[in-house]
Amino acid sequence: MTAPVPVPAPAPGTAPPPGAPAPSVTPVLVRLKLSLLRNGLRQSGGRRAAYIASAVLALLFAALQLIGLIALRRVDHAESLVVLLVAVLALGWAVMPLFFPSGDETLDPSRLVMLPLRPRPLVRALLVASLVGIGPLFTLCVLAGSAVAVAYGGAAAAAGVLAVPLALLVCVALARAVATANVRLLTSRRGRDLAVLSGLVIAVGAQFVNFAVQRLGSAGLDQLDPAADVVRWIPPASAIGAVHSAGEGAYGAAAVQLALTAGALAVLLALWSRSLSRLMTSPDGSTLRSGEAAVRDRSPAGLARLLPAGRTGTAVERSLRYIWRDPKTKAAWVTSLAIGLIVPVFNAWQGTGSVYFSCFAAGMLGVMMYNQFGQDTSAFWMVAMTISGTRDAYVELRARALALLLVTLPYSTFVTVVTTAMLDDWPRLPEALGLSFALLGAMLATGAWTSARFPYSIPQEGHKNVAPGQVGLAWISIFGGMVAAAVLCAPVIALTIWLNVSEGGEDWTWLLLPAGTAYGAALTLVGLRLAAPSTARRLPEILTAVSKG
Repeated sequence: MTAPVPVPAPAPGTAPPPGAPAPSVTPVLVRLKLSLLRNGLRQSGGRRAAYIASAVLALLFAALQLIGLIALRRVDHAESLVVLLVAVLALGWAVMPLFFPSGDETLDPSRLVMLPLRPRPLVRALLVASLVGIGPLFTLCVLAGSAVAVAYGGAAAAAGVLAVPLALLVCVALARAVATANVRLLTSRRGRDLAVLSGLVIAVGAQFVNFAVQRLGSAGLDQLDPAADVVRWIPPASAIGAVHSAGEGAYGAAAVQLALTAGALAVLLALWSRSLSRLMTSPDGSTLRSGEAAVRDRSPAGLARLLPAGRTGTAVERSLRYIWRDPKTKAAWVTSLAIGLIVPVFNAWQGTGSVYFSCFAAGMLGVMMYNQFGQDTSAFWMVAMTISGTRDAYVELRARALALLLVTLPYSTFVTVVTTAMLDDWPRLPEALGLSFALLGAMLATGAWTSARFPYSIPQEGHKNVAPGQVGLAWISIFGGMVAAAVLCAPVIALTIWLNVSEGGEDWTWLLLPAGTAYGAALTLVGLRLAAPSTARRLPEILTAVSKG
């Protein structure tokens, strides 16, 4: 009997012998993610410090969340709170890939389309690699604390051992399935514009959370029971609901809730695998456009037909196109529009507001006048080539102010009327509108001047709104201009106070509407006239400053 001849191992980079099992892709992708993360942190000390600081804060918050959830044991209606918390957490996992498509570039499946990988092993490998990071660890802490908060008895503990990893896998698979199904959109120019909705969602969500916390503080956790009775059957919140059901002795309900979570995971993995197959085998035509569409874009339509001919109409249309198409400009506008409405309306809703809070809308949108040339970035040279003197600079600034007024005037009026209606304080509507228009005029005037004197660049990539080395300019431009605007509004504010405190003055408060409107218009014209010579004279400095990003 002869000894078997040993088969030498294949050299690195060669194919395995026929019949040998294919090596697992999972450890390769996990090591790949760790390597890319490590190499990314080596690029700069600032990036490394920012990552470490964010990781420490996230882990500290996760630890506090875990301790707080454990402290909810034996608290009445705690199960309703944790079930809804897990549902909100899962919703966050679902929408974050849409708002922050570049948040995890190491797991972009479109980078693997040229590799001979089958969807099922790839799904398994990507799922495991997705569990590496601060987000999954934070989610694990929240899920573990939620399970401990409602686990009473051995059966509930056993259910929790299954429920926590199941819920975590559902959250991760949900995020990856959504990202893969929309990867063509999210990696395109127009798809990235979807991230601007994050400002609106965060602003609205923060106010809703604030309002909900106040209601819970006054009414108690029992207010959550009706919603929790429905959500406890929706994965992955059903996994935590299974832990509570097992602790209550409802073993059948617990089994059904765990089965719903496991079924949701299987469905998500199947959808993910199908999306991967389609992504890796179909051509990318998401950015192809027909000639007819290009012709339609070149032809004037809608508002463009109503604008005056010449430089004014062209500059107004260009500014409006920036608002609609440029991601950074759109993000700033969406956030300002949302906060400008939320602050006065929510305060009025809670009974703590005033009609004067509606001036917040004019203030938020007036900030858009500051750093007008910075939003053009390096493309400002094309505008600079058309400015040959003070007259051209004045027309350019006037057109940009007009583009802003087309949105701001009706919006400020709408917010003021809504706030007044919610407070049922109609006699103060004229003075609130007058103050808003005066404030808007003051901010347009100071914004035009600071745009010429303190321009700065807005980087097109990343989440920074100021180029490195220009933070001081941004502070002077925005906050210095806002202080100057407040000083310029002092006469209208003093007149408002005098009419409200003097005997019989309330009968004349309606004069504040025409007075504030005329005063704001005069400030705007004067500010534009003063800013035009400086703009024409400092064109080279402005072009250098706004092109640094």
